[in-house]
Amino acid sequence: MEIKAIRGFNDILPDEVGKWQFVEKTVREVFESFGFAEIRIPILERTELFSRGIGEATDIVEKEMYTFTDKGGSSLTLRPEATASMARAYLEHQFYTFDPVAKLYCIGPMFRYERPQKGRYRQFYQIDAEVFGVGNPMVDAEVILMLIHFLRRVGLEKLELQINSLGCRDCRPRYRDGLKAYLTEKSFQLCEDCQRRIQANPLRIFDCKVQTCQEAIADAPKVIDFICDECSVHFNRVKEYLAMADLDYILNPRMVRGLDYYTRTAFEVVSYDLGSQNAVTGGGRYDNLFQEIGGLDIPGIGFAIGMERLISLLPKDKGLIQRSHLFIAAPGKDTHQEAYRIANQLHLEGIRAEFDYEGKSLKSQMRRADKLNARYVLILGEEELRKGRAVLRNMADKSQEEIPIDNLPDILKRKIFSD
Repeated sequence: MEIKAIRGFNDILPDEVGKWQFVEKTVREVFESFGFAEIRIPILERTELFSRGIGEATDIVEKEMYTFTDKGGSSLTLRPEATASMARAYLEHQFYTFDPVAKLYCIGPMFRYERPQKGRYRQFYQIDAEVFGVGNPMVDAEVILMLIHFLRRVGLEKLELQINSLGCRDCRPRYRDGLKAYLTEKSFQLCEDCQRRIQANPLRIFDCKVQTCQEAIADAPKVIDFICDECSVHFNRVKEYLAMADLDYILNPRMVRGLDYYTRTAFEVVSYDLGSQNAVTGGGRYDNLFQEIGGLDIPGIGFAIGMERLISLLPKDKGLIQRSHLFIAAPGKDTHQEAYRIANQLHLEGIRAEFDYEGKSLKSQMRRADKLNARYVLILGEEELRKGRAVLRNMADKSQEEIPIDNLPDILKRKIFSD
């Protein structure tokens, strides 16, 4: 029986990796220019980290986590998201003793058991950026500015920033109570899942795609009408700082967060090129998270970007496809061994060089060079080799020139890396 990959767990093939590397390189350049440092966290955590941090009544904890008991009897979970893990690392390694403010980012796989569809898989990759230890609304705007700057740097243009305030630990319960009362009267219109959510987590109903549920919440109370004066001041300051950064935004009173730890500022960046699944990324403030996982009273804000969804939106840029710098074509026995020597010399100089291990005909080797999409072909003919020369062919414009074998790496580096 042929063994295939598990459904929802995908290979990222060599002709796709170029875009992934481009995104990861841009993440590091942009985020680190804003003062963020990379952290690498384990993919396995104790289950209670997510059940306490994300919330028992969320779909992630109830339905989607990959959880199992290990040989020692501990309940472990493949991480469904990174924020809780990064907060755990901040506490465990006592970052706050050095500096209470930590700006961290990570790139890596997450795991959720849900129906695979375009841009959403059971093993999926996320870019996460988090700021711990700052409650000032200035950092809310700064994080959003970094996010928009990053998305523009990777080539996305048709973007819309949406913002809302979710209130705090004091005023959010009043909204939940008002929402519960409203939804109870509309329960006959709700799907089975949303009927259950009325008591457990009513904010999750806003994320439901069932048409009757969308109709039921059309006139639902808005969270912005329930927030306290302090939260209102915070949100107004966020808007002022966004204006100072020349960022346009739309107020979206229907934007909520079903995860228990979110407070105050919430934001999404959407693209209508994605159809109904139009969110490119989202995030917000979560000042309750550290207390939920048993730690200190530490504010936080951040966002997560799904790599698969982001990459599906990138411009069709052939320059992001990996290709060889050079193919060495050497049809003769002596030249074949020389090709091996030269290829390894070039590898040590950072030049992606390939050659034919079997020493096939020149015609066959040129076909392979074309298939590999090599930028140049270095042709080692026996007569040219005796003269200490080789022919360099530009595969784009088909031009050729003779170059000396001596000092070959320097000559090729100047041509390849100056293009």
